[in-house]
Amino acid sequence: MIYLDHAATTPIHPEVSAAYMRAMDTVFGNPSSIHTFGRTSRKLLDESRKTIAEALHAEPPEIIFTSGGTEADNIAVFGTANSMKEKGNHIITTAIEHHAVLNSCKELEKSGFQVTYLPVDKNGKVNVKQIEAALTDQTILVSIMYGNNEIGTIQPIKEIGEVLKEHQAIFHTDAVQAFGVVELDVNELHVDLLSASAHKLNGPKGVGFLYQRKGLQTNPLLFGGEQERKRRAGTENVPAISAFAEAVKIAQQEMAQNRIKYAGFEKILTETFEMNNVSYEVNANGAERLPHVINISFPGTDIESLLVNMDMAGIAVSSGSACTAGSLEPSHVLSAICGSESAKLRNSVRFSFGLGLEEDAIRDAAQKTSEIVNRLVK
Repeated sequence: MIYLDHAATTPIHPEVSAAYMRAMDTVFGNPSSIHTFGRTSRKLLDESRKTIAEALHAEPPEIIFTSGGTEADNIAVFGTANSMKEKGNHIITTAIEHHAVLNSCKELEKSGFQVTYLPVDKNGKVNVKQIEAALTDQTILVSIMYGNNEIGTIQPIKEIGEVLKEHQAIFHTDAVQAFGVVELDVNELHVDLLSASAHKLNGPKGVGFLYQRKGLQTNPLLFGGEQERKRRAGTENVPAISAFAEAVKIAQQEMAQNRIKYAGFEKILTETFEMNNVSYEVNANGAERLPHVINISFPGTDIESLLVNMDMAGIAVSSGSACTAGSLEPSHVLSAICGSESAKLRNSVRFSFGLGLEEDAIRDAAQKTSEIVNRLVK
């Protein structure tokens, strides 16, 4: 099998797995306990928090550990809305956000919050002027993802952050797909909140974080103990968090070379398609994209038969977000870009790269995909 669905989830790096097992075997104390076992856990937790904070150019207390990207997004959206509701009830986001943000916003609408879902251009990008035009004195939250999980489009986060510096609105970016793949500096980006998840960068599932700028308040979603500075109740998953930190260290070291490697993979894919006279189109080709994600439309094919045939040929890809893979609903991202009647909704495949892939595997996958597509089109 050739795994080309790293945007859905990634295999755990062997060194991360070793760190995870080491912590599970040797560090079992509750980090809130004051005895030696608790202090040992607290030390590992603090070191992990420092490692992750440094990767963002943030301060350790600004990192809130969560169960993953969805919880981090939920804290950002619900926590901000509820803490800021005395100042306004308007939220701005985009039509192509992850459902962890979109469905949170839809839920808030039931409570009387007003949400503006900004449209995107043909490359899946929002314009800074759209943000400026949508802002009102009632706007309390702007949530724009850093890089899209289906098509890879990178949004102008820094420019949006500069616009919002003089506004009361809190600025959140869902960086789940971007963290560990591209350099992120929360101060340069002018973001107040940033979400990330370990399993997108060769770490374990079930752990993530929300960066929350110092001085900012969000209402908690969970009520219990005083963990995470009273911002997220529940005993911290120290082994998973330490493994997350190890994954972050490795990602920081390999980021530059991976960017070059993934660009090479994309070139092999497209050149092989052209060599085999495959009809294809790269979605969002005119935008700056995350280096590991490429979404390709194959006119004349149907996504279900395409994915089944590719799986039978030993190629693991997807048609979009893994969180909606079991749904028959078309991609909301492609719908926003191409329109709800576009054939691309039924013929587009996401290829995403990561750990363990080499050029030979990409060539093999590209050749097999070419043969499948040409057979299905005929």
